[in-house]
Order: sequence, then C-alpha cells, then structure tokens
Amino acid sequence: MFFGDWLQRREMLSPNKVALIDAINDNQPITYREWNQQTNQLANFFRNGLGIRKGDRVSIYAMNRVEYLDALFACNKLGAILHVINWRLKVRELEPMINDVAPRVLLYGQEFSSQVDALRSRLATVDQFIGLDQVTNDQDPHWPTERSNWPKTQLLPVELDWEDPWVICYTGGTTGLPKGAILHYRSITANSVNTIVSWGLRPDDVIPQYVPFFHTGGLNCLTTPLVHLGGTNIICAGFDIDQLFDQIQELKVTFFFAVPTMFLTMIQHPRWESLDLSNVRLVMAGGGPCPTVVYEAFCEKGVEFKSGYGLTEAGPNTFWLPTEEVKSKMGSVGRPLFHIDVKLVDEAGEEIGPNDVGHLLIRGLHLFGGYWNRPEATAEAVVDGWLHTGDLARRDEDGCYYIVGRLKDMIKSGGENIYPTEVEDLMHSHPAIVEAVLIPVPDPKWGEVGRAIIVLKPGARLTQADLIEWLREQMAHYKVPKSVVFVDALPKTAANKVDKRQLIEQYGS
Repeated sequence: MFFGDWLQRREMLSPNKVALIDAINDNQPITYREWNQQTNQLANFFRNGLGIRKGDRVSIYAMNRVEYLDALFACNKLGAILHVINWRLKVRELEPMINDVAPRVLLYGQEFSSQVDALRSRLATVDQFIGLDQVTNDQDPHWPTERSNWPKTQLLPVELDWEDPWVICYTGGTTGLPKGAILHYRSITANSVNTIVSWGLRPDDVIPQYVPFFHTGGLNCLTTPLVHLGGTNIICAGFDIDQLFDQIQELKVTFFFAVPTMFLTMIQHPRWESLDLSNVRLVMAGGGPCPTVVYEAFCEKGVEFKSGYGLTEAGPNTFWLPTEEVKSKMGSVGRPLFHIDVKLVDEAGEEIGPNDVGHLLIRGLHLFGGYWNRPEATAEAVVDGWLHTGDLARRDEDGCYYIVGRLKDMIKSGGENIYPTEVEDLMHSHPAIVEAVLIPVPDPKWGEVGRAIIVLKPGARLTQADLIEWLREQMAHYKVPKSVVFVDALPKTAANKVDKRQLIEQYGS
C-alpha cells in the first residue's frame, strides 16, 4: 500500500485552512500551504544539505514546538525515521537509547544544549548536531539561519510502504527497561483512521497540544489524526493552566486531551468557576485512572468527559464510550474502536466472560511494528497477532471495558511509566544499600508514586532525604521514589525471591 506525503496531500485539499496556531509565538496562525512549504525547506536541508535518505534516523531533543512537527513531516517526505527523545531523562539514561537508534542527525532546543554537549563525544553515529534556535554560539548550524538557504519546493516523492518505520518512541513496553517501539505508516495511519471514525473528529476542531511530543499520546492521540483530517492544532511548549483557560476562551477550543493531574489542576484553579466551556464539546483523559471528582466537575458544566486507554504499542487510541453512556458508565473506557479487536483471557490464555478480570489483549492494524533491535521482546509482546498489554481489565454485560490494574508491577505516575527494575538497579549501586525494592503507593495528585523499601549495610547511615537527592541527580525526577522505608530485612518467597506482594500489603498505603 502506497503512503504519500501527508502535508502535500493536506495542502492540495485545504491549502488556506489554518493547520497550526503557534502558542509559543503569540498564537501565530499557519495555514496548511505555509506549513507544507516550511516543512519542504527542512526536508530539502535534510536531503541535500545533510544527505539524509530513506531509513536514516533523525533524533529530536526538544520541547513541543512547531519545528518538532516540521521534523516529523520532513521525515515523512524522505522516508527517514524520527526518534523522539524524552527530555525528562538524564544524560546517562539517554546515551544508550540514542546509540541504540544510531541517528545521523540530532536536532535540539537551546534549553538542552548543555546535555547535548555532554553527549557529543558519546554518540558515534551522529554526523551533525542542529540547533533549533538562533543563538550566538556557532558550534552547530542553527535552523533559523539555515532555513533561508533552502527552497520551499516540493521534493520528488519517496515510495513508502505500509510497514516502513516513521517514528521510534522509547517505552518500557509491559515490563523491563526502555525499548524503542517502531511506529510505522500502518500503525500511525490506522490509529488516525480509527480515531477520526470512532471519536468523531471534525475538520473544524481546534485542539491544544501540550502533552509532550516524545509521548505517542502527544503525537498520535490527536495531533496526527487532526492533520490527517485537516483540523487545527494549537502547539504549546507545555502545560500552562492559565494559557489553557485563555485558549478555551479566545481560540474557541472544541476538544482537548490531558492526563488526570492536569484536570485536577484545572478544577482546583480559581478561574474554574467562571470558565465558559460552551464551545468545548468533548474532553478526554488518559495516562492513568481519573478521580471521580473530575468527571463530576465537567459534568456540572455540561461537558462530556471520557477516559481513554492506550499504549505506545497500540495506537495509542483503543476505546470509545458512547455519549449516551457517559454518565451511567463513569470510569469505563468504553468499547473497541472501529478497526480494533480486544479480548480478555485468564492465566491459561482462555477467553473469560463478563465481569471477570483478565489480561487485556489487543489486535488490529494500529499495532506497532515491533521493538527496534529487539526481536525477542517483540515476539514476547505480540503472539499470534495479539498484543499482550500486561494490563488487567473487565468487560460488563453491555460490552464496555474497565481497566483494573497491571499484571506486572509497573508504576504509572502522572502519565509516566516507572519501571521498578531500573530504579532498583540504581539504588543497589548506592554504597550504603544492600537491598532495595520499589513498590507503588496511591497518590491523590499523580495517581500513584514509588516508595523505596531499603535494607542498609551494617553500620551504614542514610536518610530518606539523602537517598532521594542522590537519585534525583542520576535519573528523571518522576522515577524517583517520593518516600523511603528502612527495614532490617526484606521478606522472601520459598524461591528466595523478594516477596513484593507482602511488601505492598504492608507498606503500600
């Protein structure tokens, strides 16, 4: 199946429609024609200035910005692969990921220049570092300066296949250390079609995008489907509650997606009571369970509020709850989207009936293309065409699904995945620690956070504050446990493994 140049096609169909509103630069509107032309400049630079060809990788290390999406669609024009970098990670965490992808180019925002300087000598495959901002430092080419040197003309088309990779997005999958999930043209396009058809997106939708683009939720929950359809994306550097309130009023936002912590911030804000949501027809939550108080707050304002479910390896969009069931099935993620099949199985792999809890399996054209350089992990995740999500769910008599929990002990905190093995490995490297375990504990703001259970070496001294500070210096802050419990010994199973279930029962509340 042939896939073309998305922005060229969109320009052909709706050239004067506003594609983007750049909230970082005074809400500057950009039409599809203007956006395609400026993306052509970047694609011409990539191909003719840097020699980027089909299959080459381009890494981007930046906050949300228009140039981020320019890079995404410039790669589409060339058949190159965009590797999106989680800017919350530390240099020691980024180095193995970037080297795994082996990019030829690394694009970066000025705010990450010191991290890039620390990485330069460690990234053997990077031929060129490109700054996305105009700065006085001339160590690297800067795109604002380079842009005027490259034409806006359309490039010769590249043949793109259903299975060709478009994006690499690192995730831990269902367990373990991060793996590069390949989002190819099949998965991104199928997710877009499912979303447009099942969620009822419209060309007149105006949607702010403040979920980080290094997440599939930022890129693919609504951003790429809205481009596919010809709607308007508002590009925001990050979540700013006052900016969102202003956009709802001034830019006539029709739909927005956020994680539960963002919604809690909204409904607790002084402006909430006077906020006019008459133009907003739908609000979606994702990235973890959303408190009932949020549903109720939006319901009181007459706005549909729904919870979604997804993961990098599947879309991410998977379910939809019909409007007429929003109030009666509060907390349900709904039914599978148009071209998606799901089932729940027991430990033996047999399908289960209504109201029983089981392992959620998903199949469909929206599934990812496997893990980069990890065929064994891919084979473990997808069996006979079914993605094994690692999540537990139940289905009611009406066919609506409810996400219950996780098979594994992954911690989901404020939309971010925390993998205990990674944190435990680092804690075990502390000179005062002999044993360490990370368990989840409920948190009213983040849904859940990590709690470290620590056994010290004889005679060693370590405080909670000291350990947290030490961890924050070496890894992304959201991974760091929010509390520490010191014990004399960890409980063990008959197989001499740490009994996490007992620890959760004892310390997990």
